[in-house]
Order: sequence, then structure tokens, then C-alpha cells
Amino acid sequence: MRVLVVIPTYQEAENVVDVLDRVRATVPEADVLVVDDASPDGTADLAEAVGREREGVEVLRRAAKLGLGPAYRAGFTHGLERGYDVIVEMDADLSHDPAELPALLGAVERGADLAIGSRYVAGGSVPGWPRHRLLLSKAGNRFTAAVLGVPLHDATAGYRAYRAEALRALALDRVTTYGYGFQVEMAYLVLRAGGRVVEVPITFRDRVRGTSKMSLSIVGEAIRLVTWWGFRDRVLRRGRSSPVAARP
Repeated sequence: MRVLVVIPTYQEAENVVDVLDRVRATVPEADVLVVDDASPDGTADLAEAVGREREGVEVLRRAAKLGLGPAYRAGFTHGLERGYDVIVEMDADLSHDPAELPALLGAVERGADLAIGSRYVAGGSVPGWPRHRLLLSKAGNRFTAAVLGVPLHDATAGYRAYRAEALRALALDRVTTYGYGFQVEMAYLVLRAGGRVVEVPITFRDRVRGTSKMSLSIVGEAIRLVTWWGFRDRVLRRGRSSPVAARP
């Protein structure tokens, strides 16, 4: 399989070299695309320096901070245009351990259209999280599963591998969500298109260096859109065979 690992970045100068080195060491046959949103701290320059020293590392520079969802869509489009078989998404802050990439890729090789690195299946964990944060995250995922009727424990997880053919079957240009909402929408789209989604246990660790990009507005977007999708598709019974629209 030809594999592309997409890593969106904004202000990740403290982490980007480390994550690139670890990804290349773990899956040397895979290529890596850093999608940088005009980081003022020189993240893109550092990534390009790695690319000059190692084959298989490329940087896609964007003109401004345009959001996580759009960064992944840009990376997916890049990968599909270049004929990759599997496209991986992962964070740059090392909360996603590159050592777990082979497990995700193995799940796709065994037939999954989407392999999600899950914190909440047997074998998954989030060491160091306070109890209230863990309960809030699990409650959000249970809400998503119940409202959308999807058999997932961790629909908001951002460490995942897509079969390229599954992405080609989706209307990516209609996906305009960010953050958690983007992750939920993509999994929902794959399931509604008849794709096979599996959850692979991972250990998720909080970033050690840098600042989290998560905000209340991103969480609010996810709750609002999940509620709308569930109401539209399970109550109004509309759009059963069409891609999920990102906006009500």
C-alpha cells in the first residue's frame, strides 16, 4: 500500500521535527505531508528542513489559519490526486504515538475503510486525564453514538487511517466542519456510504510542549451539528442516500 500521513500544524515548532522523525522511523515506506497554516513560529521551515534531509516529507503551506477540518481536506485532496492507497491523519503534538501507526495500517490492510485510533475500546487509554475530563469526553461520544445511531466508542478521535477509495466515495467539498465536528462527520459519512469502520485501541497522551488548539467554540460546533444530523436523518428521515450536509 502507498501510504500518506497528513499532519496539520499551527505553531508546532517545538514538536514538528520530533514527530516527523518518529513517523519516518516507524513507517519508513510511508510519505508525510505537513499542512501548515502560516505558523508564525517557523513550523513550516523546520518541516521543510527535515524534508531536505529525508525523503518522503513534503510541506503544504496555506496562507492563513484556516482550521483543522480544511487542513485535512487539503491533505486528503493532495493524497487522492497523487494516487495514495491509504491516507492517515494524526496530530503534530505527539498525543498520537507514531508507534501505533502499524496497527492502524494493518486494520485497513485487513479490509477496513476507516480505522479509528480509539481511546475507549478495550486496550485503549488516556493516562493522566482527570476524572471530570474523561467523563465529559466519554459522555460526548455516547451522545454522538446515540443521536446518530453509529456503533462507535470514539467518533471524535483524530488518529485514523482511511482507505483512499472510501474518501473518493465522499463529497469532501461539502464537508466544512472543524475540530471534533470534522472527525464525527467523516466517520458518519463513511458509515452512511456503507464503509467498514473499525476501532483500534490506542494510548492517547496530552501534549507536553506547545499549546492546545481546542476551544469551546469547536466543542459547541460538534454538539450543534451532531444534534442537527440526528434530527434530520432519524426524525425527519431526509437525505438517507445523500452525503451529510455540514450545515443545517
